[in-house]
Parts: sequence; structure tokens; C-alpha cells
Amino acid sequence: MAAVLAVGDGAMLSHRDAAALHGLRPPGDHARAEVTTAGRGSSTKAIRVFRTTALDAEDVTSVHGIRVTSVARTLVDLAGTVSRAELAKALNEAERRRAVDLRAIERAMAATARRRGKGHAELRRALAQLAAIGAPVTRSELEDRFLALLDVHDLPQPQTNYGIEGMEVDACWPAQRLAVELDGWGAHATRRAFQEDRQRGNDLTAAGWTVLRFTWADVTRRPHDAAARVGRALARGRRYPPTP
Repeated sequence: MAAVLAVGDGAMLSHRDAAALHGLRPPGDHARAEVTTAGRGSSTKAIRVFRTTALDAEDVTSVHGIRVTSVARTLVDLAGTVSRAELAKALNEAERRRAVDLRAIERAMAATARRRGKGHAELRRALAQLAAIGAPVTRSELEDRFLALLDVHDLPQPQTNYGIEGMEVDACWPAQRLAVELDGWGAHATRRAFQEDRQRGNDLTAAGWTVLRFTWADVTRRPHDAAARVGRALARGRRYPPTP
């Protein structure tokens, strides 16, 4: 808090100190507090200041009353600061805490695309490793519940956070051209998000995909109905394979 206040307006805890505040790494293993600012500020013996103009509202949050970069932005910043092993540990901890939001990470990387160094490449590598060695990387508890539902009903596991037709869907069975979108309120609570989700669904349908949408209530209160819908859609996809 003292470091953020010392830098002044537009300042927030970032990099290794932000990761520590989010619980992604141990605190206090470096000499100076790390702060990012969109305003003015200079480094001192006690504070290392990072200047940025690439900062969106979603990149900033508050933890224990301290302004801090979001988990996604913190991971992007951290990737250019720490070793590969330290980044992997922070990412694993974020995944364990269900705090990995791939879309937010992609937006943060896009916003900082002009940044020098290997940070972005290292983060992409770490994300790929995380997906390859364990459970699929998911963005929310809703997605985890959905994958568990499929297991209970002996349905095949999908590709998660999968890119098709220039967009990304929550779950996908490419061979059957079936896509599933999981509508958690936190990610779809704005008019813009609502509109974009519907447009994405229309675009996929027009391209020949079957698109199913499930809410938290669908997955937790009506799991048999949700599983039956997925099963029928998969059966149709197997029966009528798409023309290449």
C-alpha cells in the first residue's frame, strides 16, 4: 500500500508483488516493491516503477484495499520478469485457484504486443505445458463442473477453449462439429458481452456447427438434461459427418 501511494495517482502493485498479493508466489524475495503506473512516477531505492500506456479497466483490481494488476495482467507482466520455472509455478497456482482466464490473458498480451523480450512467448509456452500435463485449462468452476458432468454420463471429453472459425469456444468436438458455450453470469453480465455471444453463436451456426449453450443452473440443477442434449448432438454429428 505504501509503495502504491508513494508513486501516486494511476499506480498499482504489479509484477512479482502483484503475484504475491494474488497468492501466486511467495512475497518478499526481491529488493524493491514493483509498481506499474499509467501516470507519472520514478523508481527509487525502495520502489521499481514500470510505466505503461497499455492499460484497460479490466487490468486493474483491488486486493485488501490495494490497487493491483489483475491476475491475467500480472501473469503477462511476470512472464517478462521471472525465470521459466517461477512463471510455471505461478501459473500452476493460478490454475489451482481457478484464476486462469485465457481470454483475459490473450487481451492483456494483445494490449502489450509491442513489449520487447520473450515474456509473451514464455507465457504461451507455460500455458501449453499446463494444458498438456494435467486437466484441461478451464476458465471457471462452471467449465470444471461441465467436464465432470460429461465423465459421469460417459460422454467423450471435448477440446476446451478451442479456436474455430476465427473465434474461441468453451468446449468443442471438432469431428462432430459441435460447440458448447458455458454462460457464467460473471463473464456475460454486460450488454456488450451478451451481444457478442449471440453474434458468435450465429456465425458458428451459419458455418455449419451445432452450438449448445448451458448456464450454471443447466449444469448443476439439470445435469441429465444437459448431458442428453450433448449426447444427441454428438450422435447426429457421427451419423451425418460434415462434407470436407
